[in-house]
Amino acid sequence: MTLVADERGDLLSALDRRLIDHQPHPHLTGIRRFIVEFLLFGIKEARACLFAGLFFVSIFVVPREGVFGIPRYDVLLIIALAIQIWMVWTKLETRDELKAICLFHIVGFALEVFKTSGAIQSWSYPDFAYTKVFGVPLFSGFMYAAVGSYIIQAWRLFDLRIRHHPPYWMAIGVALAIYLNFFAHHYIGDYRWYLAALAIGLYARTTVIFRPFDRDRQMPMLLAFILIGFFIWVAENISTFFAIWHYPNQLGAWSTVHLGKWSSWTLLVMMTFTIVASLKHIRATIHIPK
Repeated sequence: MTLVADERGDLLSALDRRLIDHQPHPHLTGIRRFIVEFLLFGIKEARACLFAGLFFVSIFVVPREGVFGIPRYDVLLIIALAIQIWMVWTKLETRDELKAICLFHIVGFALEVFKTSGAIQSWSYPDFAYTKVFGVPLFSGFMYAAVGSYIIQAWRLFDLRIRHHPPYWMAIGVALAIYLNFFAHHYIGDYRWYLAALAIGLYARTTVIFRPFDRDRQMPMLLAFILIGFFIWVAENISTFFAIWHYPNQLGAWSTVHLGKWSSWTLLVMMTFTIVASLKHIRATIHIPK
């Protein structure tokens, strides 16, 4: 069994190495270079989204009535755990990355419990499940963990480097304020736009450098946050359409998730990125071996 796991791990690791390691191709120019880099960018993005993609597909596959008498939410939890175990077993994900993803799961699940509580009820999970805790199915934390998984995998596959990263204590402070605002805005007012303005100032000079093929490319860090937030908002619309959860305005009939949620997801992506970047900074500072 160990030999089989090692062989599968070596095979999948070899595929990852092919995506990461590329010899220079100075002869590749013009439209041909654009096509090659665009295709490899898409492949790497798909690979980085492996956990999120497989989990998202399960939302379409698992019927609302469940499977073999097991409620849908419980089936989704089993699938999420199976995917996670498989990724570690095949060495597509390290144990340290798994620890970080568990942290995202805890952070996300705590937010879910608060948002679905009787006093708040920002959204709800209408179906029965054995694995509901405080009215929230345990699988829901994996939706937040999926964002963390994507950032961790993309960081490695694209050889991400951050230029002009703000002081880490300031970035952590803003990320913590963003997280607390998700709770506090129900009581003392919503300060997301003030926090967004603060984040814009903080990351105004920050650039993310990435390598889709054999040359470095770059884009503003803020643009990356906004784009990722947009795609999560699209995925959220699809999830609510399939009744994974409901917002109050979707109880009678489905409607598009309010565009304002795009800003919330963008801020959450920023918070998630800060956690990943800070963990990597701590590792580099104290020289923890990989």
